[in-house]
Amino acid sequence: MTNRYKISKILSANDTGETKAHQAGILIPKEERILRFFPRLDSKEKNPRTILIVRDSLSNKWKFNFIYYNNKFFGGTRNEYRLTGMTGYIKSNNLKAGDEIFLEKDDENRYFISYQKTEGISEETPDYGTRLKLGNKWKIISF
Repeated sequence: MTNRYKISKILSANDTGETKAHQAGILIPKEERILRFFPRLDSKEKNPRTILIVRDSLSNKWKFNFIYYNNKFFGGTRNEYRLTGMTGYIKSNNLKAGDEIFLEKDDENRYFISYQKTEGISEETPDYGTRLKLGNKWKIISF
């Protein structure tokens, strides 16, 4: 049996582009249990990043970027983690503020994404029971 590390986020209007404001992807909290989901990035490098290949329920491949904007330590102002390159996925599934995305990683470090619309379930997204709610509407489902 394959174990899966599962996290989720309720999307904001800024995440989905509904505010029309420029953004640099979805903010990832500096919560160790959330960061553990993503590959480690070298904080000694300026703005380190990696590409995540993520599959949806139809086995479509999406390329998301996991970035640590750490230029504060190199003379800049930013010190935050972001998940970028998600606009295509969000638009193709007509996701809106309040919808929830689910990110999963299996034992072989393969990544998966699904979603649940606020008005009803759009893809099969099982009820995972009790969830630990964190700031920024992120949740750890299992790890």
